[in-house]
Amino acid sequence: MWKPGDLPVEGSWHQDGPRLPIEFSRTSDGGELATAICINAPAVPVFWARLATGDLGQACIQLREREGIPDERVDGIGILTVTSQTPGVLADWARQRQLDAVIWTALPPKFGRVEGLIPTLAQAIDHLQQLNGEEAAHARAYIMQVPSQIDTPYRRAITAQLGWDR
Repeated sequence: MWKPGDLPVEGSWHQDGPRLPIEFSRTSDGGELATAICINAPAVPVFWARLATGDLGQACIQLREREGIPDERVDGIGILTVTSQTPGVLADWARQRQLDAVIWTALPPKFGRVEGLIPTLAQAIDHLQQLNGEEAAHARAYIMQVPSQIDTPYRRAITAQLGWDR
């Protein structure tokens, strides 16, 4: 949200997104623990925005480019096409907002260069404590810039144990 890059967001970001299981569980190239959908995490309300494109394929390309997901990677972008028959909470949420489709960054948790591995809270804190200089500042800035409604157990513990005020 705070750095959309070339993502063509139409209007502003909305706070009334669906509740999804999100956690700070993906180590990234910059050292930070990025948010990812994490099936065992408690659900939190996420933000959403419309994209200024009428084409689902183009929207996926734009999100892939914004997130730096290589074209050869078959995962990374989640897609839900919504019809009157599409079941589920996410589809119900989208229908209430008259959305034809929903896309999202669908990169899995990652720790120690292992895709799909969710760090324990102790591992996450240890990882952040081992960062130095620019990487440490970047990791802290990332957590501080994520909207406060993304209030997860890891975020609360990290900010408390590392003294990172919100």
